Amino acid sequence: MHYRAVAYYVHITRENYAIERLKMIKMLCMKGGNGDTSYANNSLLQKQVITITMPVIQAAMTNMHRNMSFPVTKILCMADLGCSSGPNTIFIMSELVRTIYETCEVSGHKSPEFQIYLNDLPGNDFNTLFKSLQGSLEKMVQVMGTCLGPCFFMGTPGSFYGRLFPSKSLNFVHSSYSLMWLSQVPQGIENNKENICIGSTSPPNVLEAYYKQFQKDFSLFLRCSEEIMAGGQMVMTIMGRKNEDRSSIEGIYTWELLAMALNQMVSEEIIEKKKMEAFNVPLYTPSTGEVKLEVEKEGSFIIDYLEVSQVEWSACNWGLSTNDTNGYQYDLAQCMRAVAEPMLAGHFGESIIDQFFHSYDNILCDRIIKENPKLYNVTVVMVKK
Repeated sequence: MHYRAVAYYVHITRENYAIERLKMIKMLCMKGGNGDTSYANNSLLQKQVITITMPVIQAAMTNMHRNMSFPVTKILCMADLGCSSGPNTIFIMSELVRTIYETCEVSGHKSPEFQIYLNDLPGNDFNTLFKSLQGSLEKMVQVMGTCLGPCFFMGTPGSFYGRLFPSKSLNFVHSSYSLMWLSQVPQGIENNKENICIGSTSPPNVLEAYYKQFQKDFSLFLRCSEEIMAGGQMVMTIMGRKNEDRSSIEGIYTWELLAMALNQMVSEEIIEKKKMEAFNVPLYTPSTGEVKLEVEKEGSFIIDYLEVSQVEWSACNWGLSTNDTNGYQYDLAQCMRAVAEPMLAGHFGESIIDQFFHSYDNILCDRIIKENPKLYNVTVVMVKK
């Protein structure tokens, strides 16, 4: 889940907000390394989402390539925004390089050189990511041969809610499971008791505040599109909703249950109530209508494709039979742990983590058995005007 949050809001004074925000940025990243609870080993659900959307991504890349001025254009520049540190980014970039290579073979053009930018916040585990690159490059050459153009990878730390690249320098931009993360939790949601983002008991003002923050951030993101060349394409997959009801929790149900586990620990006096009430997550899962509205208002792109897909929670473990619910529940909890542990540990302390996720395991297992929940994803393909 390409983690793109910039900050989460703790109830603090205005004077200390900037300092606290910078401190939180350092904690907002997927769990790095290659350990049992790392993102690298617990991102099969995200891989499933990428696999579902890959034909759309490849079609966008092919269309963009056909409209480029070959053989004049010799370098193809692309970026993955919110790359995180697991294998999914390497998989995406490898597939896109292979798509262009095969297109060139068919058309008789020489393969271009590839400039690939991998972006995430500075706290991302870029070391683990780049350690895995050499083996991936060797496999690409083995499959595609020496006619493949050189591939140059660069790390680009920073928030995509601001400029990252020179003007008109990118041909293609990809982002998966990133833009549901806001730049910050909206202010004025102190009455969102017992929730950590939008929840089933959130008051109307909280729903509106989160939506306004999404509008502000997504519009800012789109305004940075001057980095993309005319005719370039951007493909984004965002955890979202299938309906237009902002009070629906279908897009954030896993986080609703995470809040339930936290409240259970409050009732057991393991977590202080005031600490729970001060913890909020900068997450908004938009609908297709909300995404379309912001793209059309900003005006830099033409929407070429906009659809909702779904994936069952059990997709986080392809290796188990469909009857192995306990395995599903465990791996989904591990997936969420790889995403949420840095935030939880930073706010509540390391000592509660194992006990917390044991409780969360049990809640997930109960809901999977009773409901067979799903995640919904909004995928949009946009062409730069």
